[in-house]
Amino acid sequence: MAELVSPITRQVSTEKWKAGTPTVDINLKDVEDCLIYDRRGVSFPFKSLYQDSKSVIIFVRNFLCYSCKEYVDDLSKVPRKALEEAGIRLVVIGQSTHQHIEPFCLLTGYSHEIYVDPKRSIYLKLGMKREETFTDSALPSPHVKSGLFMGQIKSIWRAMTSPAFDFQGDLHQQGGAIIAGPGSQVHFCHFDMNRLDHMPITWLLQLAGVQQSLDFSPKPKIIHV
Repeated sequence: MAELVSPITRQVSTEKWKAGTPTVDINLKDVEDCLIYDRRGVSFPFKSLYQDSKSVIIFVRNFLCYSCKEYVDDLSKVPRKALEEAGIRLVVIGQSTHQHIEPFCLLTGYSHEIYVDPKRSIYLKLGMKREETFTDSALPSPHVKSGLFMGQIKSIWRAMTSPAFDFQGDLHQQGGAIIAGPGSQVHFCHFDMNRLDHMPITWLLQLAGVQQSLDFSPKPKIIHV
């Protein structure tokens, strides 16, 4: 009998993503004292995120980016209990001013930790890319549902209707994902090549030690009774 594999497992096969996703060597000592800001504008050193616990840290392009918005839509579905049981912190970092954090959280339903690096100090010192590169071997994000045209229309509309009309960060800046801590130990690091080059959430969480399986499939669930 053929083995049954859930949709999300097909999307985030460890072997598939390892083969297509080179990791990056970084030294967190270079950025540990860079300041990040919470939604109230209170600053913290970057190292406070991973000094005492293991953390999955996601750097997004900007809060208007449609692919980042849809990625964080799925991050918002990660159960807090699953993170607590594994002793993992889940953190999103953007590069806007702190005033944009609250509207972005309301839009995505994201309730885990989120901060901003408005000067892009961490992005720049770690060497995250500032232009997009598309290759034939690139693996598309399983979390982005919108096509390029409609996605850009959504981003422009959100910029126009935002209380403060700006692009909420450098439009050319790319993001990435880091698993770090406790201390300055880096377990995994990936820098996005383009707006669709996100690491699958389930893959990241499992690599960090979260045991619970998560299903981000948009298909309706069938409950057998």
